[in-house]
Amino acid sequence: MLDTQSVLEVLRPVQDPELQKSLVELNMIRNVSVDGGKVSFTLVLTTPSCPLREFIVEDCQTAVKTLPDVETVDVEVTAETPQQKSLPDRTSVPGIKNIIAISSGKGGVGKSSVAANVAVALAAQGSKVGLLDADIYGPNAPNMFGLSDAKIAVKQGINGEILEPAFNHGVKLVSMAFLIDPDQPVIWRGPMLNGIIRQFLYQVEWGELDYLIVDMPPGTGDAQLTMAQAVPMAGAVIVTTPQTVSLIDARRGLKMFQQLGVNLLGIVENMSYFIPPDMPDKSYDLFGSGGGERTAKELDIPLLGCVPLEIALREGGDNGTPIVVADPDCASAKALVAIAEQIAAKVSIAAFA
Repeated sequence: MLDTQSVLEVLRPVQDPELQKSLVELNMIRNVSVDGGKVSFTLVLTTPSCPLREFIVEDCQTAVKTLPDVETVDVEVTAETPQQKSLPDRTSVPGIKNIIAISSGKGGVGKSSVAANVAVALAAQGSKVGLLDADIYGPNAPNMFGLSDAKIAVKQGINGEILEPAFNHGVKLVSMAFLIDPDQPVIWRGPMLNGIIRQFLYQVEWGELDYLIVDMPPGTGDAQLTMAQAVPMAGAVIVTTPQTVSLIDARRGLKMFQQLGVNLLGIVENMSYFIPPDMPDKSYDLFGSGGGERTAKELDIPLLGCVPLEIALREGGDNGTPIVVADPDCASAKALVAIAEQIAAKVSIAAFA
């Protein structure tokens, strides 16, 4: 007999391919309805950026169509991003489900560009996203978001002053650049840097966020230590280029997060190869090749993706329109969207672990 229970039973063997658990047991199948030969239900994914969305839908439809008298199967897809587990010795930020650090062992590898585009890609796919520019000494995120002239408001809260983040491309943004003159250097020692990062975490009106992306400064210094010790983090991503000097420093960054007990989501190899604008079918390994993949295998962590170097990618960062918005069909944009999906998927897996 074709009814709600028979639909749930035939869907029970269908698993989330990353969590490797039954969709029914995970309560990801809801609102099952049967009207004659028409079956409909809601599939609730763990992130709007699920990279396997179409495969899961297809598996569900295939399973239901094995039932007799089924004519059509209508699947409504939605998402509920899980909350990262809390830790007893760290203070969560109210309303923020997952905090993700994007870091690098050395400067100049395109870490801020990766952070900005990952944040915008997640937002474009339906997530609520914020970006905290923790690179206090070199805050570039406002320029990459077209917010270099923006002013953020300060209001009085119950426990002191509260900053209202700037907003563009679907992402809430806070940066030291909003609080100082454009040419003013930040000459601070560690305790002052520690204080402003905590202020950006706890004294900003972030609201409800699925993901807070933190653009870390390069290296293994006070900012990384503050983040790891202050809040429970969903994970960290290390950005590198293929060249040896960058990979050496990337390994140090990875080891630092491991020692601090932060989950490593993976490596992003930026500037993997150069694509000439007048010869899009050609590519050149300006900084070597395969370094990110080798390092990922040696350290047994995922390689999240490789981002090619394109002039449009640099232009997007300079003019305030990230490449995933400015030219979503180019190779670097597609790579960055795929990386954002991988990050979201691994954060969900960690939350369910």
